[in-house]
Amino acid sequence: MPLTEIPDRTPQHLRDVRYRSFSRPDGLWDIEGELHDSKAADQVFHGNRHVPAGTAIHHMWIRATVDTTLQVQAIEVAMDSHPLGHCPEASAALQRMVGCKMGRGWRKAIQENLGGVASCTHLRELLFNMATAAFQSMPGVFAKGDPDQPPSHLGQCLGWDFNGPGVARYYPQFVHWHAGPRAAPAADTPLPVAPKNA
Repeated sequence: MPLTEIPDRTPQHLRDVRYRSFSRPDGLWDIEGELHDSKAADQVFHGNRHVPAGTAIHHMWIRATVDTTLQVQAIEVAMDSHPLGHCPEASAALQRMVGCKMGRGWRKAIQENLGGVASCTHLRELLFNMATAAFQSMPGVFAKGDPDQPPSHLGQCLGWDFNGPGVARYYPQFVHWHAGPRAAPAADTPLPVAPKNA
């Protein structure tokens, strides 16, 4: 493990989250998420239910089928393990996400359609980051849209800072970008220099 080692710790909880993507022959894409929770020691839950260490407490899957604009065309949910008998009833609400786009406003759409008791906390958490998996999966998705507007991933992290070396090297037309018409950088503002080995 590359993190600093901390001695004498006692494991408590393990959450594994995995995302996978698949291109389909019909031109659509399947983005799948899986969440698995377990405890490092035996537990006793509601109704004196004994759950041995390593046994799944939550084990859930979501498959979102999207088109090339990242609009959700279909959603399928499965719950193999859940703490309460009626938890699977929360799956039906995810059909409200059909028609939503995995882009700006994705998290807001999840909250509006699935927030509170409308669905399941863990399904919402799994769905949040499916958009990132979709972006990483679909070739050219960053380049779509108005060529005079920056791709949506610019300005969203340090690596793609409009004033940083990444944008200077790969998207020089958007260096020092501001909303509205592109503002030319001031004459005394040095352009960032791209690293030689980037």
